[in-house]
Amino acid sequence: MENQKLPNATAVLVLGILSIVTCCCYGIIGLILGIVALVLAKKDKALYLENPELYSNYSNLNTGRILAIIGIVLSTIYLIANIYFYVTIGQEGLMEMQQQWIEQMQAAQ
Repeated sequence: MENQKLPNATAVLVLGILSIVTCCCYGIIGLILGIVALVLAKKDKALYLENPELYSNYSNLNTGRILAIIGIVLSTIYLIANIYFYVTIGQEGLMEMQQQWIEQMQAAQ
């Protein structure tokens, strides 16, 4: 009998990668993608543990799960940092910091 592939292993891997890539989008997008990846990974892991000899791509699932955890951690750190800066500096202070950063980048060119 030929081994089957876990139904969501590729989706978990892609979502795990995207959660890391999008963690700097205010932390929200990466957090959502990471949580969705973990939910899908949990379902597939339960399916795999019922009959491990039936499935062949558990390594993709595990890799995607690890990437999702990393993406969640990075997104959470970035989200907390954004909240902290917004509370302590305020919106005007953030805009001023961005303007100074843009001026520094233009001066460096």
